[in-house]
Amino acid sequence: MFSYRHAFHAGNHADVLKHITLMATLRHLMLKEAGIHLIDTHAGAGLYRLDGDYAEKGGEAQDGIVKLMAAMRPTEGQPAESTPAIDDYLDLVADFNPSGSLRVYPGSPFVMHRLMREASRDRLKLFELHPTDGKTLSGNVAQLEAGRSITVAREDGFEGLRPMLPPPPGAGGSRRALVLIDPSYEIKSDYHRVSACIQESIKRFPTGCYLVWYPVIPRPEAHDLPRRLRTLSQQAQRPWLHATLAIGQRPDMEINERPGLTASGMFVINPPHTLKATLQASLPLLLKVLGRGRGQAQSVESGG
Repeated sequence: MFSYRHAFHAGNHADVLKHITLMATLRHLMLKEAGIHLIDTHAGAGLYRLDGDYAEKGGEAQDGIVKLMAAMRPTEGQPAESTPAIDDYLDLVADFNPSGSLRVYPGSPFVMHRLMREASRDRLKLFELHPTDGKTLSGNVAQLEAGRSITVAREDGFEGLRPMLPPPPGAGGSRRALVLIDPSYEIKSDYHRVSACIQESIKRFPTGCYLVWYPVIPRPEAHDLPRRLRTLSQQAQRPWLHATLAIGQRPDMEINERPGLTASGMFVINPPHTLKATLQASLPLLLKVLGRGRGQAQSVESGG
């Protein structure tokens, strides 16, 4: 399980989907003044160098944030059509690259930190079990000098989440939480652990907002996960939203070449009522820019 390093995949199309969904969700939740407890069960290193060895070896950002930024924030010519949610995401990434050159990509911990509100006393809890990434994450967070508003735990996020739900009440007495669950899925048991984690979390704190990222790959567990999450949501009588983005295979791919990850999904339990329309407007434009070959698709469905 320690072989996975998100640095190889930082800024790819899956990150684009995940972070646009995360930001659109948080923007709506933060319209209310009450503080929110933010929890990332698999935080990774937090910040990634797109010009570093890992990212350059994978090259996945080229079919993600690099292509999207070039199309919608071109140095010359007319920018591609966009939406407020996409613009919000690109603005945030650009803030991490003040020189104008796309060298740094913020992972979910830094996306959430950037949106946190000091006046509302939002809190961020990060879990990362990987020894190297956990150490890097702690170092990156320390540079923020955020004090007690952010804490890092080098432990299993599935286990660490349990005692955090329900969250303690905020200053106004309300309990609010957003939980992002996005393991590597390098081991098949992760799929079962995600569904078990969601099942228990809904029981412990039914009104929490839960976001699950997963890869769309030809594996039974990956196919069953969104269906299982939909069933759990329906049994708990909680609203849900399911979004997928498939950029398709590279046209120049060799016959025996492995295609890599071409699609991913986000499943949100207790989504903001605005999220469906936001993604329905944004995903077709993302696909128009990032789509590259056979198998392109996008979808947004909801229920509850």
